[in-house]
Amino acid sequence: MRVFVTGASGHIGSPLVAELLQAGHEVVGLARSDSSAAALEAAGAEVDRGDLDDLDGLAKAAASADGVVHLAFKHEAMRTGDYAGAVDADLRAIETFGDALADTNKPLVIASGTLQLAGLGRVGTEADVVEAGPRVDAENKTIGFAGRGIRSAAVRLPPTVHSSLDHHGFVPTLIAIARDRGISGYVGDGSNRWPAGHTLDVAHLFRLAVEAAPAGTRLHAVGDEGVPFRQIAEVIGSRLGVPVASIAPDDAAAHFGFLGLLVQLDNPTSSAWTRQLLGWEPVHPGLIDDLNEGHYFAAS
Repeated sequence: MRVFVTGASGHIGSPLVAELLQAGHEVVGLARSDSSAAALEAAGAEVDRGDLDDLDGLAKAAASADGVVHLAFKHEAMRTGDYAGAVDADLRAIETFGDALADTNKPLVIASGTLQLAGLGRVGTEADVVEAGPRVDAENKTIGFAGRGIRSAAVRLPPTVHSSLDHHGFVPTLIAIARDRGISGYVGDGSNRWPAGHTLDVAHLFRLAVEAAPAGTRLHAVGDEGVPFRQIAEVIGSRLGVPVASIAPDDAAAHFGFLGLLVQLDNPTSSAWTRQLLGWEPVHPGLIDDLNEGHYFAAS
């Protein structure tokens, strides 16, 4: 299979490219910089220079591939306040892929997120569907492509996709905040739970999805169903040698910045159906064990 991958040199994309190649697939990776292009060439992938705003280029790359995995997102725009613009660019890219792949029965696998299920008051499952919202619209659009002759799937990522490859995600951000503030914080009693998944397990699920996920499938890349946020804060505090303290909800935005709302969410999430459907089993360390390995702190 010839697979076109956006975000191919990133946190999840780089191990996915390696796994696809090892499994005998050809990979074409989207690269918007010289460094990304060099990394993809070194890995043995073909390079397609462009970005998410080059819709004609995306359409051409998708049409010439046997399947598409869409991982790229404008994270820089999100972090600098243009979340709406990043969400819009993502949706336009997905619509472009849908038009290019219609009536081919080729796979389109995108990245979504489990946080859309926060606040259910129970463990979220793959059967839970949110009607609308930022990034939710992209997921629902993708699932709807099953009716257009596309073998579409959405892999919902937990808020913490962790490993030594994670340099810009929520875990390094929380560590940087704790170091800067001199406090490793949690909100309230810290009992709210975040699911987690190891990068290599997540990459493996994306490969299984592009190879075999049925059309219109939602999948959960979750190894840890729900880690209490206070436990995350305690490990960070211990590793940094700073106190661990509760932050009042009204002070969360001031302490955590753009993560102020997210760190309060309760998001326990099951991946039982995903495991049964595709035979996927996480084999790499869970979040707390991974934090305790120390690589996050050595690299910070």
